[in-house]
Amino acid sequence: MKLYSDFAAQRARQLTADIIALALIAVSIATGIVVFSTVNQLAQFGRQMQTAGADFRTSMTDVGDRLGGIPLIGEGISAPFDTASSAGDTLASAGQTQQDLVLQAAIALGVGVAALPILIVLLVWLVPRLRFITRASRTRTQIRAGLDTDLLALRALTNQKVDAITKIDPDALGAWRRGDPEVTRRLAGLELRAAGIRVPRPNAVGVDRRHR
Repeated sequence: MKLYSDFAAQRARQLTADIIALALIAVSIATGIVVFSTVNQLAQFGRQMQTAGADFRTSMTDVGDRLGGIPLIGEGISAPFDTASSAGDTLASAGQTQQDLVLQAAIALGVGVAALPILIVLLVWLVPRLRFITRASRTRTQIRAGLDTDLLALRALTNQKVDAITKIDPDALGAWRRGDPEVTRRLAGLELRAAGIRVPRPNAVGVDRRHR
């Protein structure tokens, strides 16, 4: 796998882009964590409600149990306290519900704040990088397998911008068809440079089958 170009300027741009992209991803993740933590702090009110409800339920239950032990009148006196203890359950349940809602909101906001910029970075940075890595690795493998200058020139005619091709020769296609060795070599070099592979010395990229 070929990760970076053989050309210093292009390689420097790739390294710079990689560092910036990774830094942006790290900042996005950190921001998402901060947002999650900040929003999740709102659950403190729910925890207080749950604790208050549980304490109230326990207190009412204890009082009811104690009063319930009084002979003859205990059952009647303890009944209101038993009813009040159920109100504590309701308060505790409401506190738990509030915590659950806050947690869901914190997760959604935290993930959303982190995911959107990360997605943009991946689209702008990772997709072109993967395309370059795939192209460079495939081209290098094909060169080692015997890909010749003629086919590289044909690739350049197919893949490269018209302006870059016409700078080599206004009639580059015609020159390639005629087997012009200089135009063919320069077209091949253009394709190799786009793939991030340094132009080999003469005869290093296979042998041009047209001129053997």
